[in-house]
Amino acid sequence: MTAYDDQNIFAKILRGEIPSFKVYEDDDTMCFMDIMPRTDGHCLVIPKTPCRNVLDASDAQLAAVMATVKKVSNAAKAAFDAEGISLQQFNEAAGGQEVFHLHFHIHPRHSGVPMRPAGQMGDMDAIKGHAERISAQL
Repeated sequence: MTAYDDQNIFAKILRGEIPSFKVYEDDDTMCFMDIMPRTDGHCLVIPKTPCRNVLDASDAQLAAVMATVKKVSNAAKAAFDAEGISLQQFNEAAGGQEVFHLHFHIHPRHSGVPMRPAGQMGDMDAIKGHAERISAQL
């Protein structure tokens, strides 16, 4: 297994070296907005401790992350009056992972509304507003 790289972008966000729109934080996890949102309300949940992905995560890391995923998913569903939630999680490059720190994508979803293409920067004011909407539901 490849070693954890503490210079990945999520590790830098955790250390406060890169700004983020924080939605939720507890002792073990953090949730912040994706700046290339594929849906309105697209956010990410990560553990605060080093972990590349599900393949090397401890049971405690997974339990903490999933508890936050559930909490934030319910808040995002309410905040966007969504009909459902899509979760995405990728492991290793061949599995589609781009940032090698365990993370779950939360996407509020509405019937008949496709996700936007990946890799497109979002409007920062809109993203900040989306973070505030989700946080208000927590």
